[in-house]
Amino acid sequence: MKTIFVKPQSIEKKWYLIDAEGKELGRVAVAAARILRGKNKPEFVRHQDLGDFVIIINAAKAALTGNKYEDKKYYRHSQYPGGLTVETYARLIVRKPTFPMEHAVKGMLPKGRLGNKLFTNMKVYAGADHPHAAQQPVKVEI
Repeated sequence: MKTIFVKPQSIEKKWYLIDAEGKELGRVAVAAARILRGKNKPEFVRHQDLGDFVIIINAAKAALTGNKYEDKKYYRHSQYPGGLTVETYARLIVRKPTFPMEHAVKGMLPKGRLGNKLFTNMKVYAGADHPHAAQQPVKVEI
């Protein structure tokens, strides 16, 4: 069986719009990761960037189930002894409204150079406005 290589000139990249208002954070992240990766296309191969561009609006209004709004924690470490910082979702969404969505999608992409490239194809906005109307994005229902 031969390895499939799609020529970069033949790849058509489309723009998709996902409205996260009232939708679960994880379900929106899964839909975005699938489109970014290119798994919705028949010519998908895991070693190439065949994915499309994704715009996520209203990321700050994404819903969480159960008590996750108060209980979900995000960890960072400063690399100094005792430098662990723990922040709840409720505090983080006030400080950086797009970070939880970006963090969820980035965790679903491959690690390394390919994942970093795919992540640059995603634009996340806390509100309903976005500057990509000229690209005529296709709305995705979740």
